[in-house]
Amino acid sequence: MINETLELERQGKPSEAIEYLSRSIDAARNTSAPLPRVAYPLLSRLLIKIGHFADAEKSIRVGLQQNSKDFDLLNMLGIALRRLGRADEALKALDQAQRLNPKHLAPLVNKGNIYLDLRQSDKAIATFSQLIRLNPKNAEFHRLLGVSYILAGDLARALPKLDAACRLAPNEVANWIDRAKADTDYERHAEALAIVERGLQHLPDNQRLFEARIMILRRSGRFPEAEAHLLKRIETDPNDSWAHFQLAETVGRFDRPRGNIHYQKAIELSPSNQNYWINLANSLDRTRQGDEAAHIQAAYEAVLKAMSLGPLPSRQLRMARNILVRIGRFDLVSQLGTFRDLGRGWANESLHDALHYHLARVETPEDRYEILEQHHIWGRIEEAKAQLNPVTAPAIHEKREKIRLGFMSSDLRNHPVSYFAMPLFDDVDRSKFELYCYSYSRNQPDQVQQYLATRVDAFRWNKAIGDRDAAQLIANDNLDMLFELGSSTDMNKLEVMAYKAAPVQASWLGYPHSAGLETIDYILVDPYINPDDPKLLVEKPFLMPDSWVAMGRLGFNEAEVIAPGTPEERNGFITFGTANNPYKYGPSVLKTWAQTVKSVDGSKFRFVRPESGVPAFRDAMTKAFAAEGVSADRLLFTAVRGTHMRWYNEMDISLDTFPQTGGTTTCESLFMGVPVITLVGPAFFERLSYSNLSNAGLPDLCAFSLDEYRQKAIALAADAPRRRALRHSLRQDIKQRPLGQPKKFAEDFYALVKQIVTERK
Repeated sequence: MINETLELERQGKPSEAIEYLSRSIDAARNTSAPLPRVAYPLLSRLLIKIGHFADAEKSIRVGLQQNSKDFDLLNMLGIALRRLGRADEALKALDQAQRLNPKHLAPLVNKGNIYLDLRQSDKAIATFSQLIRLNPKNAEFHRLLGVSYILAGDLARALPKLDAACRLAPNEVANWIDRAKADTDYERHAEALAIVERGLQHLPDNQRLFEARIMILRRSGRFPEAEAHLLKRIETDPNDSWAHFQLAETVGRFDRPRGNIHYQKAIELSPSNQNYWINLANSLDRTRQGDEAAHIQAAYEAVLKAMSLGPLPSRQLRMARNILVRIGRFDLVSQLGTFRDLGRGWANESLHDALHYHLARVETPEDRYEILEQHHIWGRIEEAKAQLNPVTAPAIHEKREKIRLGFMSSDLRNHPVSYFAMPLFDDVDRSKFELYCYSYSRNQPDQVQQYLATRVDAFRWNKAIGDRDAAQLIANDNLDMLFELGSSTDMNKLEVMAYKAAPVQASWLGYPHSAGLETIDYILVDPYINPDDPKLLVEKPFLMPDSWVAMGRLGFNEAEVIAPGTPEERNGFITFGTANNPYKYGPSVLKTWAQTVKSVDGSKFRFVRPESGVPAFRDAMTKAFAAEGVSADRLLFTAVRGTHMRWYNEMDISLDTFPQTGGTTTCESLFMGVPVITLVGPAFFERLSYSNLSNAGLPDLCAFSLDEYRQKAIALAADAPRRRALRHSLRQDIKQRPLGQPKKFAEDFYALVKQIVTERK
């Protein structure tokens, strides 16, 4: 029985070995024949080997019924329970094993790994330090102690341990990978690449080291070099699916269609690779060239395929969640994980952009403080990285006449961020301020970027630069204050703020929540956006007297014509609608919208979004409204991107999203004479439309409960004279209000900057 099982394992057939041994154990039990003592330990080990941890636990517990003091079974129980996510039980099992055989090191190693899982760096350090004292030449112990020091944020102690692991076992790839990772995590890309090249001298054909080389080249902005390595590999082996996938990852951010071709080739060669499917989905979701609706539908179908291949890891969950929300499949979103677990998982993996999309999933008062803590978790990790490799502080400058002010955003181009930032460049007193801009956009400069470059003292555009290098570039400019405008959206570098490259740092515009970094001193707010509870912000409020934004000439100009009359007058029915991004939708939003439509006889609802051309999106929206008694013929789908403003002429009333409200879309709607109904909540991201409406003279359209939201929408639908008046007077009325006074906004902004900088000096 045992020898046959071991022979099958030696032949590389662990599943067949398990099947054979299981049948043998069952036969022995049925005949009451004696079982070899090692039967259950062997079966359990094999089950762990193939990743069947729940079955392994069952096997182990049966074995322990026969011998409760079996060291091997208790040690393996700890391993299985760890893999099942039951850390406390795992530690108890390992403690039992350790008491049975104090000289055996395996339980201690397994406990150390659990402490790493739990991010308990102090216990991990103590455990692996003890193991090194017991066996000082064990490379694995040195490596794990180095990893523990990295977790603790102690790079100085980590590197010697990781170096020792490489020296003691140069043919173990994990040693080189973790040694290089220690450098890349702290933006030491040249050092990391040198480590990988040393590793390749010992392991010249190692796949993981080749992959690490590609990753480091990409992270350091050396995309052409990464592409060249991959093209050479594909030339050698055109059927290398991994190389096609990595080439897609390398070129896709610059050329989506080309990237998609290589993702699809990778899948053609390895159709069961879940990672390939989910990354293809993510790329298709971001592809704007060609038929966008077809790309979104294909992305959705790729997500479903990836999910069918097994549970998704955290990073893939982020991509899947974003696409499923975009389609409106909230039934599938709810299966991905809890609000707390998902958010904390993403925070611990430094996936700040995932937290942005998580804001719209807030449901309870506790969620608001929970997501704040998730941002704190992310911030603490980034600050620890920056502190280990700080930028060189600029020389202390003598007092100068002008305040040197920086703006960091890759969206200083034809982008909504520039719609609101433009007044600061149009109306600045150049005798009092020097302006510096920092952009990491991968796009070629457009007319807006070119114009902004003429309005500042320096426009530093680097489309391929690491975070620390970007921070050092800013530090070299010796700013008095730096504003971050882009957050974690595509091509931006929020992490740069962790390096504290300017003595005063602030956040504005790009992110409707505290970023999570203690190194950001201020967040720009106004009396409406500023939360009543200061604990809902990390930063100090940079409190503008009236509005946190003003409509600049770039995004809001008379070229957008308002059609005569109202849609109701032309069509004979009220049209509610939205142009908000579906990532802000949720079951409660759709239910409330549907109930509102149902309450107004003959009314319809118009979605003005690129997703409107996607069959899966239309199906999900139709089902959500049908659940509240609204038939499919009352839904209107307008599939547009970039030309949506004119479609406000076909909308009587905009219904805002919640808890994350509109910002740019609310301003656009008001500019086109279309009133917006919003729901006001306690947190920053729940109050953007509250600010816009209040600063446009329409505070009565702000509701503070779901019932009030519906009632205000219904009442406005019945008030045709008011809607007609707003349609043709609101644009001009706004110009007399803070929301429509960009020059005054700029004056207030620069006065406040001067006050803060002066107080800090």
